Amino acid sequence: MNTLAQLHTDIETRVTAIRDGNSDWLCRQGCDGCCHRLAEIPRLTAEEWDLLQQGLAALPAERLREIGQKIAALAGQVSRPIVCPMLDRTKGACLVYAHRPVACRTYGFYVQRDHGLYCRDIESRVAAGALAEVVWGNHDVIDRRLCDLGESRDLPAWLADWHRSID
Repeated sequence: MNTLAQLHTDIETRVTAIRDGNSDWLCRQGCDGCCHRLAEIPRLTAEEWDLLQQGLAALPAERLREIGQKIAALAGQVSRPIVCPMLDRTKGACLVYAHRPVACRTYGFYVQRDHGLYCRDIESRVAAGALAEVVWGNHDVIDRRLCDLGESRDLPAWLADWHRSID
């Protein structure tokens, strides 16, 4: 059965194997490069949104309001790149790390080379001959598994529905 929990487990297994086999792998706590360079507004399945809401609900009210304003502003943002609204910019850390979407869990570990959806820092190291033994996972497989989970919407749309439900 394809559940979000199983997908998270499969991703974490691959991520752990890459990290364990490559002590100099860049994607670790403290690296927030991808959080500053989102190409698109994040899209989440309903299951991902439900999980993210749990993380958001645990935040202090003022922080939640700030994040809500940032998410709402994404709906009209045309400039790129996008900075993740859940990023604590002073600490360079995700405020909802345990509840983060699949896209955040896979970035840097899975690749769609024809779309440029990968970490440019890792790519430059691979081009220079480092990390050459690492074969990144195929993100198309992850996308298909996410599609199997049902409806997907962009983050501002989920937030708007959430606000309507609590008003």
